[in-house]
Amino acid sequence: MRDPAVLVDASLADDAAVIRLSDDRALVLTTDFFAPVVDDPADFGRIAAANALSDVYAMGGRPLYCLSLVGWPRGKLPFEQLGEILAGAAATVAEAGAVIVGGHSIDDPEPKFGLVVLGEVHPARMTTNAGARPGDHLVLTKPIGTGIIATAIKQGTAAAATVAAAVRCMTTLNAGAAAAGAGAGVRAATDITGFGLLGHLRSMLLASGCAADVDASAVPVLPGARALAEAGYFPGGSRRNLAAVEAATAFDPALGEVDRLLLADAQTSGGLLLCVRPDALAVLLEALAAAGTPAAAVIGTVTAGDAGAIRVRA
Repeated sequence: MRDPAVLVDASLADDAAVIRLSDDRALVLTTDFFAPVVDDPADFGRIAAANALSDVYAMGGRPLYCLSLVGWPRGKLPFEQLGEILAGAAATVAEAGAVIVGGHSIDDPEPKFGLVVLGEVHPARMTTNAGARPGDHLVLTKPIGTGIIATAIKQGTAAAATVAAAVRCMTTLNAGAAAAGAGAGVRAATDITGFGLLGHLRSMLLASGCAADVDASAVPVLPGARALAEAGYFPGGSRRNLAAVEAATAFDPALGEVDRLLLADAQTSGGLLLCVRPDALAVLLEALAAAGTPAAAVIGTVTAGDAGAIRVRA
């Protein structure tokens, strides 16, 4: 983009666009929508809203206003279910301190829902994916495995306890993680969604000109996700994610296909991946514990090396 007001655009594959309004205020703009990943309409609305809001938190911003995006199969599903989706989304947006002020709907053979989100951030305090530096610790604030669990839900084989744990995780806002990161002075952040942990980490490393070492055993996994993975419940997106990062990733030979696919599993409403200086790690972990984030796992370090290169240890 040639507009000098545009501080962040699509060129670095960051989570949202940022446009400067003044010396101390900038807009954060993002959107996301998708088909249901769970059966309960209200839960789907809550998950979709948390997922869309997460991009603003990843930039260090605060959500303000939202627009709903709806695709609905008229005559195939009752509008009452759409009402439940909208109500669930509105509740999560209200929890974030934001408001849904409108939106748009179309007739669609498959139900879809999401949000356009407008937020704000101080230009000097935004967290992009380009600030990681060698020596930084990588901290993940939610466990992974939602893509695997959603695939099992669609096939009717996910246990109720597994679904409940995944829903709790996906409906948890990343607001607490973002606030903890800001208090600890994190240098870079991104949220883990459709491209999986390794895919989003690689984007961060490419933008920052760094490499990384990841400890696979330190990566938290949702209850039941590994067993479902071992049974073969992987979405096609996770396999494509793994294929996309394999050339740049040196896996420990002890890590089998299940381990590798888990690290590439396509997430919905995942956690934040935060880069923090070694001298601020304890402050960040204490703040994450106080915020009650679903995880606060130190999963690796940023290193000097070829931009985007990842080494995964068992």
